[in-house]
Amino acid sequence: MTGPFIAHETVLQCKKCRTTLGSDALGRLVRRCCNVGYDVLIFVGRALFQRYRTTQEVRGELAARDIRISASEVGYLGRQFITYLAISHRLATPRIRQAMERSGGYILHLDATHEGDAPALMTGMDGLSEIVLANVKIPTENADHIASFLRDIRKTYGTPAACVHDMGTGICKAVADVFPGVLDFVCHFHFLRDIGKDFLDPAYRELRNGLRKHGISSRLHALARRYREHLQQQDCNTTPIVTAIKSNGFPDDTKLLPHISTYSLALWCLQGKQSGDGYGFPFDRPLLTFAERLLELHCHLPEVLERVSATQRREFKPLFSLARVVSIIADDPQICSAVETLRWRSQVFDRLREAMRIAEPGGSKALNDDGTAEAINTIREGVRLFRLELDEDPRLATDPLSRNMAKQIDKYDEKLFADPIETMTPNGPVTIYPQRTNNILEQFFRGVRRTQHRKSGNNSLNRVLQTMLADRPLIKNLDNPAHMKVLLDGRENLDSLFAELGAMQPKSSAESLMIY
Repeated sequence: MTGPFIAHETVLQCKKCRTTLGSDALGRLVRRCCNVGYDVLIFVGRALFQRYRTTQEVRGELAARDIRISASEVGYLGRQFITYLAISHRLATPRIRQAMERSGGYILHLDATHEGDAPALMTGMDGLSEIVLANVKIPTENADHIASFLRDIRKTYGTPAACVHDMGTGICKAVADVFPGVLDFVCHFHFLRDIGKDFLDPAYRELRNGLRKHGISSRLHALARRYREHLQQQDCNTTPIVTAIKSNGFPDDTKLLPHISTYSLALWCLQGKQSGDGYGFPFDRPLLTFAERLLELHCHLPEVLERVSATQRREFKPLFSLARVVSIIADDPQICSAVETLRWRSQVFDRLREAMRIAEPGGSKALNDDGTAEAINTIREGVRLFRLELDEDPRLATDPLSRNMAKQIDKYDEKLFADPIETMTPNGPVTIYPQRTNNILEQFFRGVRRTQHRKSGNNSLNRVLQTMLADRPLIKNLDNPAHMKVLLDGRENLDSLFAELGAMQPKSSAESLMIY
């Protein structure tokens, strides 16, 4: 990383055994038959997978240090980095297992991501130390494929104290098969998301179809565009108007107020489609907010337009145009019914969110929400009271979707609430507390998707999953100081560790260590 240099190496050969000996010092800097240093390899790997830089951005950062390599070389070094990391992790597994045993064992969190016909990438992580333990690509999330992966984990790290995962049929069956008798819990976030989709999606889908049928978004965008261009053509100075509004006054020149109001109100409605706390559906319902703003506007616009005299109708034409657009929604019984249904269903679902103390309405952590630290007994009691409400409320007791929600809560009741686990260690008994979510793994998968979006402009993971090395999730371990201490095992840094791995490579091999 200090720039290019030329090395002159003296190579000696033993006359008796014909062994060839080169420079140890050079071997610690650059791998045999390679002209890129380990520090460059590590810089490229961290830039691509930890800082989510594109290939061209990495090339630019290296060029600033007088290091010029091709785009294909950057990709090659990135894959080589993952391979070295995977080999290092496998060699360190005995030490990782010992460290987890000293802490009382491990809680196995399982999660997978897949898209289209691409293979699924499944990852196993210890929820206590937050170390990614193992990864595999499997054709589908079939129980047999997952069970094979779990048996490898059991062989390498022993039996976990508990398992945490989503509610997929394959993963539930595989865990029960490979780890019989082990405490088994479902991720609270996955549970809420799945139960909320079942409860809200029918009405939400009806609302979406109704809005699409009328092309409301396109109509509002057209209005906003038209009057923005009109204001630009007028080359108007809106400062006096803005100042008057902020001071709760009224501007002297009202000629352009209808145009500005129409433009602003159209944008306000459209911004409802961007509302939410960052959790995604069903926690966020942006289309409901969008529709509610349109209906609210429909209630208030007539009050304004009734005061417009016949001589002012031409001046207020923009607001009349907006009123006609929003009236389309108000006059559609399908949309109004969907909005009303979503309102009361959302209130019911939000009460369950509050009872479970995770992804609560108005939360600021978005998808990084691991849930509050309240005692699990408090959460269990809150869910129990909510479950009673589903039986006692006449409306909910006769609603098919509410009954399905009740069945889901009953089905996973024992898998939702993880009491502290007492376990023995070489230093005596310890109490370990299972995490409530798979959020750390979700963060990694979101990072992969974010990288893909920056590189290609879309969020599709299909192609990425087909070409990605299975051990890429090990990148998460680089942010874990405790794991790095175990991985390096007294070495100064990754450069030293990778140099040792490079020295283990056969002398005649000029290929990269792409053996895993």
